[in-house]
This record gives sequence, structure tokens and C-alpha cells, in this order.
Amino acid sequence: MQTVSVIGFDGALASAITGVIDLFRLAGVTWARINGESPEPQFTTRLLTKDGAPCRCINGLTILPDGAWNEPWAGEDGTDLVIIPTIGGPIERVLAENPELIEWLAGFQASDSGQVRVASNCTGAFMLAEAGVLNGRQATTHWGFSHQFRQRYPEVDLHQDKLVTVDGQIACAGGGMAWWDLGIYLVERYAGTQVARELAKAFVIDAGRTSQAPYSALQARRYHSDVAILKLQDWLDEHYDRPVTLQCLAAQCGLTERSLIRRFRAATGDTPTSYLQVLRIEAARQHLESSRISVEEVTHKVGYEDVSSFSRLFRKHTGLTPGTYRSRFAH
Repeated sequence: MQTVSVIGFDGALASAITGVIDLFRLAGVTWARINGESPEPQFTTRLLTKDGAPCRCINGLTILPDGAWNEPWAGEDGTDLVIIPTIGGPIERVLAENPELIEWLAGFQASDSGQVRVASNCTGAFMLAEAGVLNGRQATTHWGFSHQFRQRYPEVDLHQDKLVTVDGQIACAGGGMAWWDLGIYLVERYAGTQVARELAKAFVIDAGRTSQAPYSALQARRYHSDVAILKLQDWLDEHYDRPVTLQCLAAQCGLTERSLIRRFRAATGDTPTSYLQVLRIEAARQHLESSRISVEEVTHKVGYEDVSSFSRLFRKHTGLTPGTYRSRFAH
């Protein structure tokens, strides 16, 4: 059997610890029991903390570990897979409180090929990035903390819309309950497709998700101090549904078109046109969630004329068609 080590630390999200342990421990077990067959466990799991101390999770629960990650036997030779769960507390504080763990993680020098050796869920990616093991690699994290992640770790190739990324021997999962998706993926890598499918069915998990874009919300992108661009963003908040040209936007803030593009990108990381698209898509999402008006009416309300073009753009940003989005998220 393969050995999976989940790393516990104060401020971790309890469900990201216990949930992923349940998945691995019951791979080859629950499905067999359902079908009256003999269980065939595939994994041994253990929760490891610094010095083997109890893990005090963010929800107030204290979990007793199976051992300590800082014991010699707990390193790369003593485990097949290391999983870092979600940081549930303030991210910078938790990182500052765990310098020894970060140093320990830095010792996992994953290669560009072979089986996944280290994985993180949600904001647990901050731990791996802090240790430097994500430099130059693809990664993902919770969409709501993507800007903070990019600012802190510019050398990481962040794909905030992806639910799971795999680069060499390192895997990352996106926000919240994405440990479901990460766990099923890793079970498949280690135990095979059949075991993973049976586990997903037993736990009633939709194993087909690939993106967290449908769950993300517009991040304000107002963390800058360019007064002219801030005023333009305020204006766009009120006029996004009108025909808007680059010339119109430049005149609105008293800049040339070239200066507008340069300063807007410097302030927000985006072009004025792309930013306007995001505003319109976010408005469309709100209409689809809270009203029963047709997709055609939604299209016109957010400033587009052609329903087909709008639907393609909506799918590009959210991963779903307007109709599918409404069926999933409508109140």
C-alpha cells in the first residue's frame, strides 16, 4: 500500500484534513462494502504535525496526529505522497508561524516527471510557494486569494481558473472543497482509474469538474492609486451597459488612447476592453442568478446585441453556458 502523509498545522481547515484522509483510507473499501465484496485498502494515511503536537484547526477542533513530520522517518523516503491542506487562518500569520515546516517542504525537490509526490489544497499552495518548490511551475489556489498569491510569488505560473494543476511531481487544487477533486485525481494516479471511479461513485462526487471559474466573483482590481483610472472604473460601474469605445474611455479620463491603455494595464493588470468584458459578465451572472428574464434580455441588459457572441464570451469566462450557469446557481 502507498503511504499518504497529510501535514497538520494550527489554523488549518479541518475538513481539508479529515476529508482527504477519509477518501484515501476508503479507496477500495466503501465500494466493495456496498457491493458485498471483500475490501481491498489501497492507502495507509497519517496526519503529521510539528513534534507530534495536536493540530488546532480554524473551526476550534483539535485533531490528534499520528506522528511528527520533523522526525527523520517522515521525510521523502518515509512517505509516497505529502498533502498540505487549506490554510484556514490569516495566511501571512500562518506562514510566519511555520518557518520550520516551510524549510522542511523546501527539501522536497520534485522532478519534472514521475509520480506526484507533493500536493496542496486551496490556500495550502501558499505553503509550497513559500518553500520555493512552485517556482517556475504551474499552480492554482483559491480564486479569491489569487491576487495576493501573484504579488507574493511572481515566479509561480498561477492558473487561478483551474481546479487542479499538475506540473511534474507537484499537484495543486483550487478553492474550498477542491480536495474532493484533488483526492480523486491522486487516487487515480496511484491506484488506477477503476478504483477512482468507484470511490467517486461511493462518495457521490462529481469527478468531471475542471474549473473553478463558475464559482469566482469579480475582484475589484482597485488595489492601485492611479486616480484617473479609479475614476474611470467608477464611471464604468455605472455605464458598462452602454456602447463604449476606447476613444470614449480616453476622453472620459482626459488621456490619449495609448496613455490610457498603458496606465490601465499598469493599474489593473488588464486592458480597458478586457476589464469591461469582465464587468459585463459579472453583471450577467447576477441577472442569471437572481432573475428569470431570458438570456436574450440579459444579453441586451449588459451591453451586447448578439446572443451567440455573448454566450461564447460568457462560456470563455465562466466555463459554462448562460443556461447551465442559471440552472446551477439561480436562487
